[in-house]
Amino acid sequence: MSATVTALLAQVELPDSSSPRLDAELLLAHVLNKPRSFLRTWPEHALKPDELQRYSQLVTRRRAGEPVAYLLGRQGFWNLDLEVAPSTLIPRADTETLVEAALDLALPAEATVLDLGTGTGAIALALAGERPGWQVLGCDRVDDAVQLATSNARRLGARNARFVLSDWFGALDPSARFNLVVSNPPYIAENDEHLGQGDVRFEPASALVSGPDGLDDIRRIIGQAPAFLSASGWLLLEHGWDQAESVASLLDSRGFQSIFSRRDIGGHQRVTGGYWHAG
Repeated sequence: MSATVTALLAQVELPDSSSPRLDAELLLAHVLNKPRSFLRTWPEHALKPDELQRYSQLVTRRRAGEPVAYLLGRQGFWNLDLEVAPSTLIPRADTETLVEAALDLALPAEATVLDLGTGTGAIALALAGERPGWQVLGCDRVDDAVQLATSNARRLGARNARFVLSDWFGALDPSARFNLVVSNPPYIAENDEHLGQGDVRFEPASALVSGPDGLDDIRRIIGQAPAFLSASGWLLLEHGWDQAESVASLLDSRGFQSIFSRRDIGGHQRVTGGYWHAG
């Protein structure tokens, strides 16, 4: 077998991947420590034996279903290159809808923002990068996630974002108030068949599953959020493609106003939010 770039990419088989060629190129570029463009510029480049071994191992793991992001240890989100790990959910393009919705709000130039269940810090760091005047706090109940988000912030130079350990609002200062609370919480029902398919098989269940209808954590956040919102603040939540009506109803029942939903790149209602006016 010729161990050139062309030969390897032609021979790789990833039958369960929705993007086998892309996966193969990303893994090969990772092994070579080169950009993907190198593969097209130097198609006859021959791999060294140790590179070939590493590539074969990565392909085997990908063929078993392990997400490319975990294999690479990186994932793009918004305009960021984030470190990822199996202790956190992999940032997805649909979640950029939440970032867009937050940026469209008429918030103060020096707004305070809370990102609940921050994971890699993707949402918090995207907002901090777009709004340098905002002070963004991300929290997560998993210490490894807090450490990872902190590492991402440090590497990206995000001085207006910090991360703490907290199970939702549990460990936060009770006197803290935020102009905006955002969250991409677990929202998959515990018996959902998709939990046994694709990348989610390898992601932490605690970041995915939330009770019989997938809304347990969303109910908790909506119930507790007003105590941490400023007199005029917003709560924005990512949710499942078919949960917008339920989330809007929960917000309305709790007393939120100006409730709206926003569609993701696939056309599904993915983010629902509401305005809290105290008094």
